[in-house]
Amino acid sequence: MVQVILALIVVVNGLFAYRFFSDYMKHRKETWAEPGNSVGLAIWGAVCFFLSTFGIPDFALSTIFYRLKKWCSDANLPGTLNTECAIPVAVMALCYISAIEVDRTTLLLLIVSQMVGSYFGPRLVVKLPVRGIRLFVGFGLVAAAFFIIAGKFGVLPSGGSATGLTGGKLALGMALMMIYGALNNAGVGSYAPTMATIYALGLNPAVTFPVMMGACTFSVPIGAMEFVRLGRYSRKITLFTSIFGIAGVLVAVFIVKSLDTAMLLWIVAAVILVAAAQLLYTTLKTSAEKA
Repeated sequence: MVQVILALIVVVNGLFAYRFFSDYMKHRKETWAEPGNSVGLAIWGAVCFFLSTFGIPDFALSTIFYRLKKWCSDANLPGTLNTECAIPVAVMALCYISAIEVDRTTLLLLIVSQMVGSYFGPRLVVKLPVRGIRLFVGFGLVAAAFFIIAGKFGVLPSGGSATGLTGGKLALGMALMMIYGALNNAGVGSYAPTMATIYALGLNPAVTFPVMMGACTFSVPIGAMEFVRLGRYSRKITLFTSIFGIAGVLVAVFIVKSLDTAMLLWIVAAVILVAAAQLLYTTLKTSAEKA
């Protein structure tokens, strides 16, 4: 089962890579004319996915960074967040799924559930007005900060020792993963809520990583290919973060291996909340003025 899952990761993400590269070749001139400093994007890709390997939400970090630098429009932000992380997350999944014990049936069903949600997500997101996307992203940032802070204060369950789910817990986990897959495509990252779900259902906290990475490495490219087909993403950002994000992941997995994120998570949560407040305030204020 493990070998089959690993092989499928390579196949699915290889298909995404092919689709993206084909799209990039058709739009090379437009790609290099897009906003974004090449060196800055390379450094950001490595740093962002280095931190993401330790469970720090890359969707939230990238949302803040790209809006601050004005390198990606809000309309293209959900698509970009999905396309940029597909390949780095695949590398994470290949490392974690083979190293951490988890019930294969549970892993497979949770992965498929998130894939289903991710498949339908882009069709809904591209129909949303920019205001709707901004609200989704803003509340997604608030949710990410909440899960980080709740974890720091011990509000969330600390997990159990189980490596698999059965019965009602499995059904609940599948339903939630389907929702997370859909929200991924609206720019709302699934790392934090997946982590909370794993803990709440009594699974071993270590299981969080193969489930998160496994679900994302199948669901994200499914949604990302739709964004590529629809042209609703930044090709330049995706190109650089796909390449240099891999370097960040490999450094984290094979060189650093562990990272004390205690203080860093407080800083990340504070930055996320400030960015969310600014985004929601601006969006709601603009709506009120138009009304």
